[in-house]
Amino acid sequence: MSGIDRRTGAAIDNFASACQSVEVIFATPIGERVMRRQFGAGIVELLGRLMRPDLFPVVMVLIAAAIDVWEPRFRVRAVWFTGSVDAVRTGQAGIAIEVDWRPNAHRGDFALEGTRTMILRYSGQRWVTS
Repeated sequence: MSGIDRRTGAAIDNFASACQSVEVIFATPIGERVMRRQFGAGIVELLGRLMRPDLFPVVMVLIAAAIDVWEPRFRVRAVWFTGSVDAVRTGQAGIAIEVDWRPNAHRGDFALEGTRTMILRYSGQRWVTS
């Protein structure tokens, strides 16, 4: 056990805890936290905008930068969108993030344990990782 699932209260492993942390980072609008105004990813502010091709690289950079700043257990290697053009139009596309997994980086040990890919989807009112 490394953490507690914020929805169910069940014990979760270290990787699931880091993924949950990424969900919180993406769901938090910048400026929302009183004692840490800079926390967040800036992605919530883009929801509802027209998804034009020039906006995709902006989203990918926001994702990579937010993870690099706020989740030390991940180092981003690549970000890409999953799903078809129609899935993007209807808001059903996912975001795949390939990361270097450093399970003890939050404790100062930056040893790399491997590369993993997580898929994020915006479902209803929240981000979900798989």
